[in-house]
Amino acid sequence: QVQLVESGGGLVQAGGSLRLSCAASGRTFSSYAMGWFRQAPGKEREFVAAISRSSGSTSYADSVKGRFTISRDNAKNTVYLQMNSLKPEDTAIYYCAAQRTFGTIYSPSDERKYEYWGQGTQVTVSS
Repeated sequence: QVQLVESGGGLVQAGGSLRLSCAASGRTFSSYAMGWFRQAPGKEREFVAAISRSSGSTSYADSVKGRFTISRDNAKNTVYLQMNSLKPEDTAIYYCAAQRTFGTIYSPSDERKYEYWGQGTQVTVSS
């Protein structure tokens, strides 16, 4: 069982930055690939970014590529999402999720592969 708790959301002006954190419980954090997803009002949840167990591989949605950076610290059981050059269309609830993997293969953007989810943190970008 893995519990995930996101933090770091808030209100920011367009062009600003935020850093989201997701703290995981348990001693097997390094066994999981981690992902960030988001859901805007009236829209389906969508993939944002993912990182492999050992940080050797990252993946991003086209809409955030070059602006967002995902990273993790396995010693702290935490995954981060650094968000720069924020736009109003980035407004959403952001969720982190954990995907158990064996080796280096994982499915970054397939939310069905993620077993555990956090409760989400709200990000609002004003124009």
